[in-house]
Parts: sequence; C-alpha cells; structure tokens
Amino acid sequence: MATVLVTGSTAGLGLSAARALIEEGHAVVAHARNHERAADIADLARAAAGLVVGDLADRDDTYRVVEQVQAVGKMDAVIHNAGIYAEPTRAPNAQGHPRVLAVNVLAPYLLTGLIERPARLIYLSSGMHTAGRAALDDLDWTTRRWNGTQAYSDSKLYVTTLALAIAARWPGVLSHAVDPGWVPTRMGGPAAPDDLELGHQTQVWLATSDDAAATTSGGYWHHQRRHTPAAAAIDPAFQNQLIDELARITGEPLR
Repeated sequence: MATVLVTGSTAGLGLSAARALIEEGHAVVAHARNHERAADIADLARAAAGLVVGDLADRDDTYRVVEQVQAVGKMDAVIHNAGIYAEPTRAPNAQGHPRVLAVNVLAPYLLTGLIERPARLIYLSSGMHTAGRAALDDLDWTTRRWNGTQAYSDSKLYVTTLALAIAARWPGVLSHAVDPGWVPTRMGGPAAPDDLELGHQTQVWLATSDDAAATTSGGYWHHQRRHTPAAAAIDPAFQNQLIDELARITGEPLR
C-alpha cells in the first residue's frame, strides 16, 4: 500500500485518480482549494487517509498545505494534479504572480522542495507544452501583453521541465510528467475528445506500480506510453536555468 498526495482532488482528473487509488487499497491524502470545495468530496474524505486544504494560487496557503501534509506523515508519491487553464486576464495573486504560473508551476515547485521527499513524483503536463516559450525573462508577464493560451502553454513547458530536472537531480526519486490528453473535465470542457477514464490511469500507475516501465524515471507519458517532450524540457541548461529562476522567485532553493 502506498500513501499518495493528490493535489486538486475535488474534481476532474484529480478526483478520478484519488478514487482509483482508494479502490486499489492505497492511502490517499486529498487536497481541496478551500473548505467549500472540501465539503464537495465529503465521501472521498471519509475514505481518505487525510485531507489538506489550501489555495495553491497563494504562497502562504501553499506553505500551509506543506505543513498539513507533513503532519499526516511521509508520502510515498505525490501527484501534482492541481492546475488551471488559460485565463482571460493576468489575475495576479497576492505575491503579484499570474495565477496560472502560481498554480501550475510555483506551487508544484514549492511542494517538491518543502515536503519530505517521496519516492515518486508525477506532474501534470499537457500536449500544449510544446508551444511553450523556452525563455525565462518574463515569467510574470509584466512586460508582455497578456495571452492566456500562451501563458498556459508556458506553464506546462515549465512544469514538464521541472519534472525532468528532478529526475536528473534526484536519482533516488522517480519523477515523471504526464499528458492526460484533452479530456472532458471542467477544465477540458464537454466537447473534449479524449477518454476521461484513460486520463487518470497513467498517474495512478506511475505512483504505485512495480511494472518495469513505471519504475524508471524521467519520462513524459501519454496513456502509459513514453513520448518525446519539447526539446527545452530535456535540455540540462534550460532545466538548470528554470530551477534557478524558480528559486529566485520563491526564495526557496531546491536542495
């Protein structure tokens, strides 16, 4: 049995992954953005090993999530599922960062560095990461005109790069990025063409399976098959530059 934290587990792929893990006999630590969202998953929370609450768009709330996870105990795996899609405005958080950057990149980075190191890390990417801008001069979109779709693509390139950088830096940890496909969740919309059931299976498999393929590291996956990510994501120089920039922005160096 594995103990697995699933961020963003009140709806969509995160909820599906949490339910599947519980059905397989694993201990799930669920996460909700706030207490109202937590109430929506009362049945899941009763079956879970723990429930942590905090808005990952906010740095202080993210720290509180870390504290709650640490109080539960050591995780065997973390599925960094929480994410937001293209937003019509920059929507800065309390620290002045665009929400899409804060939730999709800064929160996974902080959780990675501050939670006691698990054996497995899974980060939710997107096929749209290939359109991400492989440059780090304006992560906060303070000099560029806001483009929500581009900002989302950028964030998914960054989190994919983070996943593969962790695989290179921490040889004792299995770290992967997963493209779940364009699935009909609240984020994906009802017209999304991919299979919702397949959308969470790769994350669950990578978090818990002893299959040979799942116990390697540094993969970019879609429906349990490895694919080649954007060139920047596997470029050691870009990986190091991104880690350095995230450390500067957050004030938390990755150890």
